[in-house]
Amino acid sequence: MKKCILLLIICFSIHSLYAQDKLTGAWETRRGDTSYTMIIVDDYLAISMYDTSGKHFFRTLGGTVHSFKGQLSGIIEFDSQDKTSVGLEYRFPSRLKGNILELDRYGKMSWIKVDDADQHIAGNWRITQREQNGKLSAIHTSGPRKTIKILSTTRFQWAAINTETGEFSGTGGGTYTFQDGKYTEHILFFSRDASRVGMSLTFNARVEGKDWYHSGKSSKGDPINEVWSRN
Repeated sequence: MKKCILLLIICFSIHSLYAQDKLTGAWETRRGDTSYTMIIVDDYLAISMYDTSGKHFFRTLGGTVHSFKGQLSGIIEFDSQDKTSVGLEYRFPSRLKGNILELDRYGKMSWIKVDDADQHIAGNWRITQREQNGKLSAIHTSGPRKTIKILSTTRFQWAAINTETGEFSGTGGGTYTFQDGKYTEHILFFSRDASRVGMSLTFNARVEGKDWYHSGKSSKGDPINEVWSRN
């Protein structure tokens, strides 16, 4: 009996891991003029809704994610429209058909897979160091306030959040390329300032172990020298 139970646990675990792996990457869909982007990587999910042509940002939410028995579930860590949902569990009925993911969220929607998050920089990152007075200084990372950046192979999104209070300070995202030590972001949505939409920013970048060294100029033109570490 114990062997049977153990076998069932192993089978369920393999099924869950396989389903999670198939979902890892970036997904997109549209409804009218509104674009929906979803990135799933490192057991984390971020969904954003925006209109690039009109430079309108509507909403973003995200948090941990697991896939099992036709459901995506996890704990919400940020929601730009409803901070009271932070810390609560969510469940999205889902169905995967090849590169099409059907989700029953905001009504039934079909998402098309964009990439598999197989770029080596793909992952869930948190800023851990920033240059101050000419040298890199550590950022306090044990508290609930954090700035994260989620990357698949071609899509990115950053978010400044507080997982304890639900405070949401801003987000931005779009597409990116990373080649020959140059990381370039093409901004498709920006919650704080719509004028940033359409901008492209190039940074010097390198990944060493679990750290991503990132320097250049912000969308405001201010110098940036940061270190991001894998969550």
